[in-house]
Amino acid sequence: MSTLKGNSGNDIWGWTDPGDGTEYVLMGLDNGTAFLRVSDPENPVLVGRLPTQTRSSTWRDIKVYMNHAFIVADSAGAHGMQVFDLTRLRTGGTDQRFEADTVYDSFDSAHNIAIDESSGFAYVVGSETCSGGLHIVNISDPLNPFSAGCHGTEGDVHDAQCVRYAGPDTDYTDAEICFNASETSIAIVDVSDKSATQTLAVLSYSNLGFTHQAWLDDSHQYLVVNDEADEIEFEKNTATIVIDVRDLNAPIHLYTHQHQTRSIDHNLFVRGNRIYEANYTAGLRILEFSDLASDTLREVAFFDTYPENNDRRFDGAWGVYPFFPSGIIAVSDVDRGLFIVIPE
Repeated sequence: MSTLKGNSGNDIWGWTDPGDGTEYVLMGLDNGTAFLRVSDPENPVLVGRLPTQTRSSTWRDIKVYMNHAFIVADSAGAHGMQVFDLTRLRTGGTDQRFEADTVYDSFDSAHNIAIDESSGFAYVVGSETCSGGLHIVNISDPLNPFSAGCHGTEGDVHDAQCVRYAGPDTDYTDAEICFNASETSIAIVDVSDKSATQTLAVLSYSNLGFTHQAWLDDSHQYLVVNDEADEIEFEKNTATIVIDVRDLNAPIHLYTHQHQTRSIDHNLFVRGNRIYEANYTAGLRILEFSDLASDTLREVAFFDTYPENNDRRFDGAWGVYPFFPSGIIAVSDVDRGLFIVIPE
């Protein structure tokens, strides 16, 4: 962590330079964002850092659109959304100090940001605006973002995935749909018309503690969910929740897969037939499935960034980025910084 010049780590994302294929990790820190070149994964290079816009924060989130990073922070005062041109990383310098190219200031702090790359809209969640729900920003011109709408019907949203829908529900083919982890539920929202967003469904599930984050499978038929509090409240092993979203108006909780570990699950992503989970004290866990309609999940690999224990604590792996073309996986750890791994 000292190499990154932060006191603690948080979320993580990635960028692949379309010019030459160079891969970069964008890692959130309490006091800013670190940019690391990882084309040689055994020897990552700290290209530079973008300091926080205001004060340090435990929570920072980063997404990428059109070669720009969009960064928000929670409990950070009037931080707004930093926008940073990632092509500035091409200079070959190291350990540089950067400044944001622009800052969108129509909100102060926010917990998370989702971007639908197919539409050019960002969805900021957990801010003091829009009742904590979707604060919609047009980022089609990344350096000139502007407010485009608001959806706060379900109250505070902790995280979201927003996509151009390509699943089996033909009523919504090509619609822009957000799947919101709304703390006490999963909410499915049609955001195609930014001035008239529409809630399609709200779903609870058994042993709900705190609906934290969710990600669709590639077919847009199933939504994989993590709950950050169920392990603590119900004293159960790590749980991965699978929801059938083939009918967007009537989602169904199919099952909850129980792990062998006791740790809290935090952030997950689905790529192909694998689920990549950052599960705090249990580190990175990779689950494979043959059919998400039934509980065929099995753990096929893991890397424990916090080998001391698998207790229900907020230590260890915070985030994971499994989308690099090279196949490397980047994991952010709260206390130990960045890990780059390659599954065998």
